[in-house]
Amino acid sequence: MLISDFDYHLPDELIAQHPLAKRDESRMLVLDRARQAFGDFHFKDFPNFVNENDCIIVNNTKVFPARLIGKRQPSGGQVELFLVREIEQNVWETLARPARRLKAGQRISFGDESLKGEIVEEQSEGHRVVRFECEGALNERIDAFGQTPLPPYIKRENSLLDEDRDRYQTVYANKRGAIAAPTAGLHFTPKILDEVKAKGANIAEITLHVGYGTFEPVRVTDLSEHKVSPERFEISEEAAKKINETKGRKIVIGTTTTRALESRADEKGKVNAGAGETSLTITPGYKFKIVDTLVTNFHLPRSSLLVLVSVFAGREVVLSAYRHAVAQHYRFYSYGDCMLII
Repeated sequence: MLISDFDYHLPDELIAQHPLAKRDESRMLVLDRARQAFGDFHFKDFPNFVNENDCIIVNNTKVFPARLIGKRQPSGGQVELFLVREIEQNVWETLARPARRLKAGQRISFGDESLKGEIVEEQSEGHRVVRFECEGALNERIDAFGQTPLPPYIKRENSLLDEDRDRYQTVYANKRGAIAAPTAGLHFTPKILDEVKAKGANIAEITLHVGYGTFEPVRVTDLSEHKVSPERFEISEEAAKKINETKGRKIVIGTTTTRALESRADEKGKVNAGAGETSLTITPGYKFKIVDTLVTNFHLPRSSLLVLVSVFAGREVVLSAYRHAVAQHYRFYSYGDCMLII
């Protein structure tokens, strides 16, 4: 199947630039796969779709400020490094801008110059490997000088970055390591979590550190040739036990959670605890082993995430639901509204 089969038109004004004042006030399009129909709700209605003995599975990864603005030495020209993946201690793969000016050996300073870096390898498509030097722990310097790694379609003035550090994070985030939020979880509040627990549902936390693979563009025409870059994950024994003993539905929050679970599931639908990397690429023909119900945000046209959702629910009904969401002025992408697919 072609990536062009997963396209739709979205007016720019529907791309959410700010989070709502209240997380659970976001709209929720509920898509019923059996009936091939959908309806309009709000996320605060989510507990009404949860039953006793269901298991809600969330990704508890925590976003760190992975966007660093620095200066080339000695010229002082501004550069941006987006931290993609830690290769070894103090050595990171990055996305660099302007990459053409960052050759091997180029040195960069950040903030008060207590953090410095050197380009040690030039890679394709703007990727550069950087070795950092700093006073104290590198994570502390990154937290001091880094900015929230918002997607490029969200335009932000620096004055709003403190707000984004809170809102571009789920309320249950506790495992540092993501360079993008697992956005389907941004709608949850402590109150919503309490309400689903009161209904007799369990909550299981797994971890997938959202990396470049999640939002990497599909650069091929034929989907069978696309491969998602690997991302680190961990599923604890406790979480696997909760999931495997579920008597109701497995309600999975987000495509990142989906990929981690499906990577560790056997053919009988049992999740095996463990940690590692997954490059699972879900394309047409894939048979889901774990996911019964899925909560997901609205995704970019021609993206691997839209493909995953379409494989789960059906391409035609998903694209029809997207067209409905556009007509009804839903808010799209990371800070936007969501879908519940049952």
